[in-house]
Amino acid sequence: MRYCARCLYPENAKPTILLDDEDGICSGCKYHESRQTLEIDWDEREKIFRQILEEARQEAQTRGNIYDCIIPVSGGKDSHYQVYLLKEVYGMTPLLVTFNHIFNTEAGIRNLGNLVEKSGCDLVRVTANPRSVKKVARFMLETVGDLTWHYHAGIRTVPFQVAVEKNIPLIVWGEHGFAELTGVVSLEDFVEFTKWTRKEHDMRGFEPADLVDKSKGEITLKDLVPYIYPSDEAIERVGVKGIYLSNFFFWDARAHAREMIEKWGFGTLCREKERSFNLYSKIEDHANAVHDYLKYLKFGYGRATDDASMEIRHGRMTREEGIELVKRYDSQVPETLAAYLGFLEITEDEFHEMISPMRDPEIWEKKDGQWQVRDSVANHATTEFTEAARVGQAGERTFGPENRQLYFNPELPPEPSGDPAFDEKDMKFRVL
Repeated sequence: MRYCARCLYPENAKPTILLDDEDGICSGCKYHESRQTLEIDWDEREKIFRQILEEARQEAQTRGNIYDCIIPVSGGKDSHYQVYLLKEVYGMTPLLVTFNHIFNTEAGIRNLGNLVEKSGCDLVRVTANPRSVKKVARFMLETVGDLTWHYHAGIRTVPFQVAVEKNIPLIVWGEHGFAELTGVVSLEDFVEFTKWTRKEHDMRGFEPADLVDKSKGEITLKDLVPYIYPSDEAIERVGVKGIYLSNFFFWDARAHAREMIEKWGFGTLCREKERSFNLYSKIEDHANAVHDYLKYLKFGYGRATDDASMEIRHGRMTREEGIELVKRYDSQVPETLAAYLGFLEITEDEFHEMISPMRDPEIWEKKDGQWQVRDSVANHATTEFTEAARVGQAGERTFGPENRQLYFNPELPPEPSGDPAFDEKDMKFRVL
């Protein structure tokens, strides 16, 4: 397997990553670098963004609508920042929309409530019913190795359902997540949300009708209502479009998290996570550890690779430090796995049998009936391109004292918050 010479991503990273043959650097690193090296006129982009908002405000008045736009939120740090920016800085009246996938953490419930309270915005929350979630999650685990397909389908579909229902044409997302991680698109593309990327990237190529067909009737359209995208005619009638804030502003998730902690009391975990050192990202999603573990079983890398790669790109961590974190976290079996196997009514042996055909043979091999790792980034600590690919180191370090509450450092652990939602292990998910 080839690995990026700058960060830690393997060539099989999803959804798509490209390694440059000339310098060994991946498309995600080049996308990140373009934020500093491309001649991006951020002031001009801010003016474009301001104009988009003004048009949305005028359109809402024309339609007699209270809300200027929709902001899809989960309660995470990005949600807090999106709403703060739109409401407090630009004076918009957004409607917040949440798809409740039911696998909620206590921390996530607490932060979502905090967001609604601090913003003073109205919230529409659509909750999937647990019986349907069980059927869909089990089927998609067996089919593509993903028990959170319904997360991504609901998060990417429900805001459009609400937009059509309430006649609101503008949806404002935060960062373009895939671009930030693995690149491929450019800032010059001004990428907007598309129905195609929703299906191919977020929903693994499956629309609800495909689940009905392939499950041979076990799953019905009644189980899939939150994931049915509005018709083209309805989208065109309302004129719905989705834009990404990261096209208009320099995006630094850590800086945004810190700002939201200070201004709106966004809560971070005050204990070590099982599969990454990051304490402020993906903390509202209880199944994320299992979802991430599945990524490791299939492709040989996990969330620590994602988080460390971002720190390396920002110059707050060296590649060597990142490799040590990958070795520490990426192979960890999450303790919450048992809870999800119980929910899906399958055994651990059945779980591994489902995943076996999906393991990348360049990463995994079976010896004496046991799966063993053939390759990892630890085997590629130095390549012919490594030294030339290094980024300059920032003065601030990932595990410096100023980041004590943001990244878990065993030598300087975070101070307790006094709230069990953030201080204690969370072994069971909350539906509501």
